[in-house]
Amino acid sequence: GLAVAAGKLNPEYVPNLKLTSPVFDIGPHASWSDPRKVASIDPFGHITNKVYGGYLDKGFDIRPTIAVTKAHIDLPETREAVVAGRLVPDGKILMPSGQSVVSKAAIEPVWYLPEIARRFGCTETMLRQSIFRMTNGMYPELITRPDIKIFLPPIGGLTIYIWGDPDTIPDEDIELTCRVHDECNGSDVFGSDICTCRPYLTHAIEECIKTAQRGGCGVVIYFRKEGRSLGEVTKYLVYNTRKRQEGGDSAENYFACTEQVAGVQDTRFQALMPDPLHFLGVTKIHNFISMSDMKYNAIVSTGIEILNRVEIPKELVPDDAQVEITAKVFHGYNAGEAYQGIDESELKKTVGREYAYDKPDEKINVVE
Repeated sequence: GLAVAAGKLNPEYVPNLKLTSPVFDIGPHASWSDPRKVASIDPFGHITNKVYGGYLDKGFDIRPTIAVTKAHIDLPETREAVVAGRLVPDGKILMPSGQSVVSKAAIEPVWYLPEIARRFGCTETMLRQSIFRMTNGMYPELITRPDIKIFLPPIGGLTIYIWGDPDTIPDEDIELTCRVHDECNGSDVFGSDICTCRPYLTHAIEECIKTAQRGGCGVVIYFRKEGRSLGEVTKYLVYNTRKRQEGGDSAENYFACTEQVAGVQDTRFQALMPDPLHFLGVTKIHNFISMSDMKYNAIVSTGIEILNRVEIPKELVPDDAQVEITAKVFHGYNAGEAYQGIDESELKKTVGREYAYDKPDEKINVVE
């Protein structure tokens, strides 16, 4: 819209997509025709030139919602793993430089509303009305066109990163290592140590590389669900609340602080999360790099088998993230042997870093 308003983009322009086709194949898989397995993305979104070619020839403007490509990834943690001897370059999956070779797919959401409603336990009418109301009426067709069952929600998408041969993913006899990761800009990009996000992500990447080198495949699905889908502003407000509360940042009140600020602990709602796994044809995960019971339960409830659940190694948990990991383990996250012994006394005594913030005044005088 801004580009059109600024006169930089012709609103009638149709993109030239002749050279944009996927550089490796994904599917088709049987799951693509089952809305109970794929309803939040268009599984044909990367092959629009093939499946919608007739419409394109007639002048219809049909845009891809998935792009499939390859890349080299350069992470300092991977280079460190090479120096430490945990990873050994093979020249194919892991280069001597420490770069790893990945196949990847960027995906934008496409919702099939009847199935989205079913998964959230509401009627399609209720879902349409709720979205219409909470987007300030931006999408009147939700109300006026109930015959249109597809909706492109104004939310972030996801990216799939694959180490090894993507063709092996549907084969249950070939090892598959997987992490489903939710965006955390502060940690993932800038290294904030208040959470375990980046170290858990880079540990998963290391395990994916090892699996690929053993002849298997490693997959990381990176969702744009910043701050448990509450957003980064809300997340920072929660941080301030945690640090300013009586007694300081405590594991005991970790979840309560989020609810105090946002009215809810988490809005990621894992009902849609397994869809990209089914898009890839996944039916068995041998190593699931996650401690989240919510993610585990959501995945297995759709028919995917998970054999092993892998917790983050204790030595990778940053100092200020002890609050997070202690609270999560105490409240039921799958911890494994490494985190045994986290009881109520441990919960009460685990506190985070202090910043000596001034507590805000209860009332602020606004100058008019």
